[in-house]
Amino acid sequence: MAKPTLSDPITLRLPIDLLEDIEKIAETADRSRSWVIVRALKYYLMAEGSEILSIRRGGEDIEAGRFVEAEEFFTELDRLDRGDAA
Repeated sequence: MAKPTLSDPITLRLPIDLLEDIEKIAETADRSRSWVIVRALKYYLMAEGSEILSIRRGGEDIEAGRFVEAEEFFTELDRLDRGDAA
């Protein structure tokens, strides 16, 4: 598996207690602080971040006119349920 392309280094200020926990985890797991932070960010992006991005994409779809009015949607569902599908 190829290594991911990395960004330029970034500066990040953290609360001391959070940094201490990151350092303990890194030491215990025999990993770097960077590895722990990247892993934590990946988990965030898979959970809460994913939801936020999904909401943003929905808003972009609405702005671009890619949506169906609720009444039209439910009418089509009723039609499909009755077996009137084309």
